[in-house]
Amino acid sequence: MRAVLTATVVASALALSAHAPIAGGAQGPGDTAGAQPSQCFNIRQVRSFSPGRPDQVFLRVGSRDVYELSTDGDCPDVDFATGLVMVPDTAGLVGSRLCTDDWARISTPGRTQRAICRAQIRDKLTAAQVAALPAAHRP
Repeated sequence: MRAVLTATVVASALALSAHAPIAGGAQGPGDTAGAQPSQCFNIRQVRSFSPGRPDQVFLRVGSRDVYELSTDGDCPDVDFATGLVMVPDTAGLVGSRLCTDDWARISTPGRTQRAICRAQIRDKLTAAQVAALPAAHRP
């Protein structure tokens, strides 16, 4: 029983660490030179959103972080949505944590139906990048 529990804990730790940022700029397996470490957030921390271009959505995460999402084509009704629901798109993801390069499904509640599209978490924006966004795109 103890060996099974230990194996489960180790497997869980490895699964969670797959999306952990790499400290100190160290390169992990498969990383390319100069690649940025993954930036992650919990879906429950999303406070607001704002559409950018037709294939772009910006999320306010917590009080100061902003993430850019790139949608897989046009995401219907995001311009007029009053709410947004996100679900990780990858089977096996534990909980509601998303990191840069992960895919999610976005649902926007509509009057008669919920429009669904896919989006990839592209980047956590710097303060300067957020300040440079047009006011209408800032969440």
